[in-house]
Amino acid sequence: MKKVLLIVRDGWGYAPAGKYNAVANADTPNNDEFMKKYPNTLLGAAGLDVGVPEGYQGSSEVGHLNMGAARIVKQEIVRIDEAVEDGSLFSVEIMKKAFENAKQEGRALHLMGLVQDEGVHAHQNHLFALLKHAAEVGVKNVYIHFFADGRDTPPRSSLVYLEALEEKMKEYKTGKIATVMGRYYAMDRGQKWDMTDKAFNAIVKAEGIKEADAGSAIKNSYEKDKLSDGGEMGDEY
Repeated sequence: MKKVLLIVRDGWGYAPAGKYNAVANADTPNNDEFMKKYPNTLLGAAGLDVGVPEGYQGSSEVGHLNMGAARIVKQEIVRIDEAVEDGSLFSVEIMKKAFENAKQEGRALHLMGLVQDEGVHAHQNHLFALLKHAAEVGVKNVYIHFFADGRDTPPRSSLVYLEALEEKMKEYKTGKIATVMGRYYAMDRGQKWDMTDKAFNAIVKAEGIKEADAGSAIKNSYEKDKLSDGGEMGDEY
């Protein structure tokens, strides 16, 4: 039986030589010998080559996953993108029931999640697709719980994403923003249950600071609130 050794050199890539190319400028006699002596090829490390959307950078995680599987493993964001595009997302039984119950019984449909375009944990296009579908099937009461990012996006960028969402709400003639909160509260995974309680109570019991609209809530927080160290308040909080 022939044995094969897979060695992963994190951070070692290929790019045209230049003064800022550390690999090309370094003294690498072993690598040079390997390239001359043995067959070699290049593997894409970003975009659809590693199962993330076109234009997105790869990562250690997705790179290792694709190499270990010996095939392209589509990440969740790509699978959801494709399901939205071909319509199969709305054929999922639990999804169909949610929209049908909201329409037939006059119930509210609640949508919650990060609103951003970095594709980390979420992407706003998926929310837009849900809004559009709600309008198409006749769901009248759609409430959005806006989770601001500020960690994988610039710390004070949520007004940009809010504007994009409001444009879609206007276009589809549906949707109302019910709550606004930072991901620090809404998506805590460090067992800070007091934070989770605040997010839960805001969404379920409508507890929290009341504002005229979502934009005012964000702007007022920027102006009035401070971090515990006295720093400026950002979207994450």
